[in-house]
Amino acid sequence: MRKIILTVLGILLIIAAIFAAKAIIANKYKPKPKVAKVVKTVFVDTVKNGVVPIRIKAQGNLLAKRRVALFSEVQGVFKSGAKPFKTGQVYRKGMPLIRMDATEFYASVQSAKSRFYNLITSIMPDLQLDYPEAFEKWQKYLDNFDIKKTVQVLPEAISDKEKYFISGRGIHTMYYDVKNLEQRLSKYTIKAPFTGVLNNALVTEGTLIRPGQELGTFIETGIYEMEIAISKEYAQLLEVGATVALMDASTSKNYTGHVVRVNGSIDQTTQTITAFIEVKDAMLKEGIYLEAILNARKEAKAIAIDRSLLQRDHKVFVVRDSVLDLIDTTPVFFSDKKVVIKGVRDGTLLMSKNIPGAYVGMLVRIYKGKEAAASTKSEATDTKVL
Repeated sequence: MRKIILTVLGILLIIAAIFAAKAIIANKYKPKPKVAKVVKTVFVDTVKNGVVPIRIKAQGNLLAKRRVALFSEVQGVFKSGAKPFKTGQVYRKGMPLIRMDATEFYASVQSAKSRFYNLITSIMPDLQLDYPEAFEKWQKYLDNFDIKKTVQVLPEAISDKEKYFISGRGIHTMYYDVKNLEQRLSKYTIKAPFTGVLNNALVTEGTLIRPGQELGTFIETGIYEMEIAISKEYAQLLEVGATVALMDASTSKNYTGHVVRVNGSIDQTTQTITAFIEVKDAMLKEGIYLEAILNARKEAKAIAIDRSLLQRDHKVFVVRDSVLDLIDTTPVFFSDKKVVIKGVRDGTLLMSKNIPGAYVGMLVRIYKGKEAAASTKSEATDTKVL
């Protein structure tokens, strides 16, 4: 009986082992679940090569073209004038900017003029006797002599004898002494050399001004210069008289300037050449920051793309049969935001916006406007395909 039970158990174990083995073999061939593939939606542009104008940008600040630093050559007390000597004050050409008290020195000048007049008067009897042909013109000179006015030019001698006589009496020496004093007297008043505005005032009324003291800065308004520096490669663009477009980035206003001067040498450190652009506009002010745009050249059979689209080794992503690929290009010019490239065939689908994690062979879907609007809200949208 015991042998029969053991035999039955053994047969049952064998049968169970057979079923277990079949179950394991069956599970081995169970189909694997499909993995969802991620397809990126990309934006593309169809390449059409053409002529791309290359523009060079340079920046600088405006400075007044005519600028005068005011200094005193004489000493005196600053007197009040018709207009206060304050920053921003406008003066017309010829108007006094600064007046200094010259009462004492004026008296010295008048005294010298009186001595000069007396000296000429003293030689008149001798002129009448020895040089009667010269007497009349010297008499006319005395008649027109006004001590309150500037001394007139001496009559011209008609003979060497007359010239020697006049020089021997010290007339010429005294004349130039008086003229020197008159010239120094004029320096007690500083006049505006042109119509402009006082840019900086360093003294106030009542101040004792000393020789060599800086008084302020006077500039002409409405006409300014901007200094720019560009690479030596484009030095041929900076010809005197060339028109330059200027733009104020803060207000988006445009102005037109002209190249008026070009430095004859290249900066050895930066390898740039300096030029000065003149611009006229009543609305401009000194110190405004402007951007100059120079038309360099026109590049044929080229396209302009964002610099961010240019990958390592000057490659760009294109779409071929819904798959990303990289192609070689030849950059010809870089700007702040754009790069001009050549070597891309017409009709190529160029990726126009970067997507994260892009690689060669990546499966993508081209954005088609309204059709894909429901499935994308940004520059790149993920789609799952089973």
